[in-house]
Amino acid sequence: MKKFLLGSVATAIFALSGSTMAANFVAGKDYTVVANPGKVQVPGKIEVREFFWYGCPHCYRLEPHMQAWLRKIPKDVNFVRTPAAMNPVWEQGARGYYVSEALGVRKKTHLPLFHAIHANGQQIFDQNSQAKFFVKYGVPEAKFNSMFNSFAITSKVAQAKQLAQQYQLSGVPAVVVNGKYVVQGEDAKVTQVISYLVEKERKAK
Repeated sequence: MKKFLLGSVATAIFALSGSTMAANFVAGKDYTVVANPGKVQVPGKIEVREFFWYGCPHCYRLEPHMQAWLRKIPKDVNFVRTPAAMNPVWEQGARGYYVSEALGVRKKTHLPLFHAIHANGQQIFDQNSQAKFFVKYGVPEAKFNSMFNSFAITSKVAQAKQLAQQYQLSGVPAVVVNGKYVVQGEDAKVTQVISYLVEKERKAK
């Protein structure tokens, strides 16, 4: 069923690709314009930055659409995931995400963690529960805990907070295109608007 759903999303996006570029999405309705634009991580590339929280059901519903979009990501686009750290509970999740990234297991754990929380009803939100989850993917519990509050991870969390404030985010999921536009939602329209804005930025170069 899961594979069928992902395949259906990919098919739908492919079928809509022609109309997406022709669509006239409107600022203030389909996306918002950032008052204080941010710098991109890789100069010369169009940045697509997704803010999320593993416990967010809307982020979970958006994820299959983002996965389908990522399978066809243009070469001139740099995609960045940013775990939102907009409150103490979300910050715990952000720390866990950055630890998984630092230890090189993020690709293996990203979707399973979403699934464990939303499909299996597991409460994997604090340091202890996250440490036990990552043990299943070869991360020693002591190693996870030693990094969780480290300076390197704390610095990344601080940057994530600063970016969310700069883009005036009030919730997630939120996708920021090239530091200039914010797209919100949980369905296939989100990726259509992202593609539209990427093309808009490409033409503006």
